[in-house]
Amino acid sequence: MIPVRRWLGLLAASFALVAPLRAQQAHLFDMHVHLHHGEKSLGEYRAQAAADKLPLDGAAIMWFGGPNQALQGDPAGIRANNDAVLAWAAKDPMLLPIATVHPYDGDAAVNELARVAARGIRVLKIHPHTQKFDPADPRVLALVKRAGELGVIVLMDNASIVPGDCEKLFNLALQAPKTTFIFAHLGGLSFRFWNILALARTAEGLFAENVYFDISAISVLAADSPLEAEFV
Repeated sequence: MIPVRRWLGLLAASFALVAPLRAQQAHLFDMHVHLHHGEKSLGEYRAQAAADKLPLDGAAIMWFGGPNQALQGDPAGIRANNDAVLAWAAKDPMLLPIATVHPYDGDAAVNELARVAARGIRVLKIHPHTQKFDPADPRVLALVKRAGELGVIVLMDNASIVPGDCEKLFNLALQAPKTTFIFAHLGGLSFRFWNILALARTAEGLFAENVYFDISAISVLAADSPLEAEFV
């Protein structure tokens, strides 16, 4: 596995808005790669990146999404798939493994989080829509707080697919100030909501500066649209 310090440096770099993909001199770290069909998907991803001549410094890989939804009640299956991601990343130091659990699995989820953290996992991905959970549920708060204690970053879907998505995630971040969050897709077409962070910073002691974003998907939607200038 690549040293944690270097991965955290790459992770921090990925939080910034990079130059447009047209600028081929840019160095990119892809923070959001779903392997719906395991190593087959990884091979297809690499082939596509090579064909597109993307100057990738690395990629964060996750096993669930699409047909693999990591639903409640299957902790053994989730554990096996987390181990698979760790094994793929062990073969290639440019891959950052991302694990998942289901918040509603309670102690089993917390124990699995601790297990994968001990094996080097530094990012946990959970998805309110595909995993069918409510971010406002107390079990979610307990899980993300534990992630913060273990030094694990929490990557959560924020495409505004479910009602109240941005608002619930904002409240979750406020309640777990010692946990670092990456909200994927920057709110989708509801990205305007996140202007609230400017106001949050004016309230002393309210916001812990623990929220980051990735811009996968939304950057494609905004490009060449009437929203492009505002989004940028």
